[in-house]
Amino acid sequence: MSDVILETRGLTKEFKGFTAVADVNLQVERGSIHALIGPNGAGKTTVFNLVTKFLPPTAGSIHFNGQDITHEPPALTARRGFVRSFQISATFPHLTVLENVRIGLQRKLGTEFHFWKSAKTLNRLNDEAMALLEAVDLGSFAATMTSEMPYGRKRALEIATTLALEPEMMLLDEPTQGMGHEDIERVVELIRKVSANRTILMVEHNLSVVAHLCHRITVLTRGSVLAEGSYEEVSKNPQVLEAYVGSDNMNDAHH
Repeated sequence: MSDVILETRGLTKEFKGFTAVADVNLQVERGSIHALIGPNGAGKTTVFNLVTKFLPPTAGSIHFNGQDITHEPPALTARRGFVRSFQISATFPHLTVLENVRIGLQRKLGTEFHFWKSAKTLNRLNDEAMALLEAVDLGSFAATMTSEMPYGRKRALEIATTLALEPEMMLLDEPTQGMGHEDIERVVELIRKVSANRTILMVEHNLSVVAHLCHRITVLTRGSVLAEGSYEEVSKNPQVLEAYVGSDNMNDAHH
């Protein structure tokens, strides 16, 4: 039995008589990069919103590290080390990049951190924040106003602010959406780098990203799991290819 960090059992979500997610049994292995993919309307975002507690399920359960977290408050789930990247990427546009990461570090410290603490404490946080920025190649942007950051670098900042919380498992919602080729490559490298010693679950439209990055892939269609396996396996699956016809084309991913 492999080491499963996140598991859903019979996860189901109905909206006014429409079943958006139907009986999804997901198992994410510890230390893996796992992708949720599927054509538009497949239910990827809904599954993501269910596991990250943005939505309550109609039926089924969610287990993290063997604990049933289905009905616990999202803040408690986050404290367990299970963090969705944009939970804190409501970055503050009029603060510098460094200040934004520092706020992430302050959140981790929780209530015992007060803004009137000594300059020494702030300096220690500055050093930690700077180390995180260096880790995501944003050292040179430390003093930049966040609102003036290039788009692709903002996503790197979101990842840095998420890393400030020291997540054991990170959830990334379409991390390369809206990016040009160069930014995509940079973000893929960044995800690969930060995946050391942690688990990542991501929703991703770009199939070449999935092909190059993810160990395991769950393909959803119409709210149900159609296939699961390595990219090699799912990209050759005739049902998967059929599901993708007329939407994102699976073959685009081989470039």
